[in-house]
Amino acid sequence: SLVTVAKDMGDHWEVTGSKAFISGGGATDVYVTMVRTGSPGAKGITCMAILKSDEGVTFGKNEQKHGWNSQPTCIVSFDKVKVPKTRIIGKEGEGFKIAMKGLDGGRVNIATCSLGAAQRSLDLAIQYSQDRKQFNTSLAGFQNTQFKLAEMAAAVHGSRLMIRQAAAAMDAKDPNATTYCAMAKMTATEQCYTVVDNALQIHGGYGYLKDFPVERYLRDLRVHRILEGTNEVMRMIVSRSLL
Repeated sequence: SLVTVAKDMGDHWEVTGSKAFISGGGATDVYVTMVRTGSPGAKGITCMAILKSDEGVTFGKNEQKHGWNSQPTCIVSFDKVKVPKTRIIGKEGEGFKIAMKGLDGGRVNIATCSLGAAQRSLDLAIQYSQDRKQFNTSLAGFQNTQFKLAEMAAAVHGSRLMIRQAAAAMDAKDPNATTYCAMAKMTATEQCYTVVDNALQIHGGYGYLKDFPVERYLRDLRVHRILEGTNEVMRMIVSRSLL
C-alpha cells in the first residue's frame, strides 16, 4: 500500500506522495521516510531522510485528536521534492527491512507507555479511595473497592512482567522476540486501559473532570491499541507463531 514514489533523477531523487497521521508533523525538522524506488513489494522500498526545509514539503492541518493532544499530528505531503542521493538510510531497497527492525521496539515502547499511565492511575485510585468518604466510611473500606484495586494491581504487575520479558528477548535476540513483543503490546495496552478506566470509576464524577489527571490518561491510552500495529495485527502475529 506504499505509494509515495521516489524517481531516480541521476544526482538526486524526486519524491512525490503523502504520509498520513505523522506524529510531530510540522514541528519536526527531519522526516525518516519510506518511499518506493523500485518494483511493487518489500524489495522496492527505500528509506531516506527528507528535511522540513526541502522545497515541496508541505503540511496539512493539525488533526484534532481524542488524546495525545500535546503532540501535533498531520499529513506530510511531498511535491517533487529533491532529495540528495547521500540522504539514503542504509541501501536502496532496504527500507522494508529497516522498518521491520524498529517494530518490536516500538511495540514494547507503546506497551510501556500504557504501563506507566496504569501504574500512576492505580496510585491515584488508592490515594483517592483512602481519602474519599461515603456513609462515614472511606471508599477503601468497602470490599468491592478493595477487590477492584487488587484486580488492577494484578493487571499492572502482569503487564510489567510481559513487557520486561519481551524487552529481554529483544536484547538476547531470541527467535521468539517478535511474538513476545506482540503479546506484550496486545495485552498491556488492553489491560492497562481497563486499569485506568477502573481508576476513573473509583474517582466517580470527579474522575471525569479535567481537574483530575485520570481522564487524560484514559484518552491518551486509547490510541495505544492502534499505534505500532493494531491489536488485531498483534493477534495475527501471535496466532501465526502457534499454527
